Amino acid sequence: MSPELLPAIAAFARVAHHASFTRAAQELGVSPSALSQTVRTLEQKLGVRLLDRTTRRVGVTELGQQFLMGAQQGLAALAQAVEGIDEARDKPAGLLRLNVSRVAAELLFFPHLGAFANAYPDITLEFVCDNRMVDLVEGGFDAGIRLGESLAQDVVAVPVGGPLRMVTYAAPSYLKGRKPPRTPEDLREHRCLNYRLTTGGLYRWEYAHDGRVLDVELAGPLVSNDADLLLAAARSGAGIATSFEGAVREDFASGRLVPLLEPWWPTFPGFYLYYPSRAQMPRKLRVFIDFLQARHAPPPVSQRAVKPASAPRSRPPSPARRAR
Repeated sequence: MSPELLPAIAAFARVAHHASFTRAAQELGVSPSALSQTVRTLEQKLGVRLLDRTTRRVGVTELGQQFLMGAQQGLAALAQAVEGIDEARDKPAGLLRLNVSRVAAELLFFPHLGAFANAYPDITLEFVCDNRMVDLVEGGFDAGIRLGESLAQDVVAVPVGGPLRMVTYAAPSYLKGRKPPRTPEDLREHRCLNYRLTTGGLYRWEYAHDGRVLDVELAGPLVSNDADLLLAAARSGAGIATSFEGAVREDFASGRLVPLLEPWWPTFPGFYLYYPSRAQMPRKLRVFIDFLQARHAPPPVSQRAVKPASAPRSRPPSPARRAR
């Protein structure tokens, strides 16, 4: 293969990734027409059609997919060689692509992105927020973030953020004139806002207290796969909702939301950053992991709140949470 084809191959790979000449051109800093001509020239030199083009979409042909799979390995090797030069200069740099669930991004990253950008200005972070589990290598990701119980066995996983609790709450406007639930079974007498899992089913609300573990299936006036929408509905008084504690801590402090069923809140292992076990960790990923762990390190023992005697016990992992 002629070395002069490398830029065109890299351009084709970005078009295939975005399924769009326009988005790929924006990333590469060229015009869509120039990018289209580059790919056409590559197709002419190879003697095959790599892309199917219509007025509405761009798709990869069967031969194009075969070529892309081989090309990505070579491009990844070149990128690693470049990163090796940066690391040899002790300078973390380059594009760090992360596949994360939306809730993980909000709880773990968003409050600290400015500090990371200041500390490592030569690293570009790309967050792809997706609640589905994806193949990191196939998707071109350096790492992902998921709940530990949902991870495959053939990955390296690093804990980030510590244990989590699922909490239940409602707005004062909803509770006005209503009897608050005292046990999870009491929720059946209330309007409950339900989360749609990526598997298609509804999340079964989870509770644990004094050795008793419950998964409760509830009905209500609203179902969504968007946790932010459900939280907004709860704030407006539409009904009772459940989510990770970190998402509503400020609402509890301000009184905008009222915690319910506190003795029943379950505790479970939290998020993990994971990457393929066969991958050599680049320095840009190493400093990112170190940064997150430092930001989410537990406070010194003297500063920790004493856990009340009625605090909920840890519970075993639930299959339902794997899709969140």
